[in-house]
Amino acid sequence: MSEDERGTRAKGDKGARAELDLDQFLPYQLSSLSDRISEELSQLYQQRFSLNVAQWRVLVWLSHKDVLNAKEICETTRMDKARVSRAVQALVDRNLVGRTQSQRDQRLHDLRLTESGEALLGELVPLAQAWEAGLVSSLTAAEYRDLLHIMRKLERQLERLA
Repeated sequence: MSEDERGTRAKGDKGARAELDLDQFLPYQLSSLSDRISEELSQLYQQRFSLNVAQWRVLVWLSHKDVLNAKEICETTRMDKARVSRAVQALVDRNLVGRTQSQRDQRLHDLRLTESGEALLGELVPLAQAWEAGLVSSLTAAEYRDLLHIMRKLERQLERLA
């Protein structure tokens, strides 16, 4: 190593250390954006309906699929078992979700929205949709369509890579 190289290193040169520009790193940018969106939207259903993110996800998936068990909710929401279990218990305690023994597998419980859960979502879903419309209002219809298309394409690629 020459004297010039040693001098440069001594002055704090990082040498060949790999660096990552997070402003240009897609996984970081998507995660950061997702966290910000989730936090902002959660204020809507937290303040008005006393729901946390996990409870919101359980309710919405139950409205989408009618009947699910906790294992299926874990798979569809990508939340861990403990988080789903706490969310389900809180929703059952509030009579927003009903739990019955599964006819398909006695080890599992089927979860369904109750009338109260349906009524709550009847109020909440239009608010969430309006919030989303405000968020994407800066996009053209084509940009919004392209964004959803690109996200689905990345999801398919992740499945192929897994």
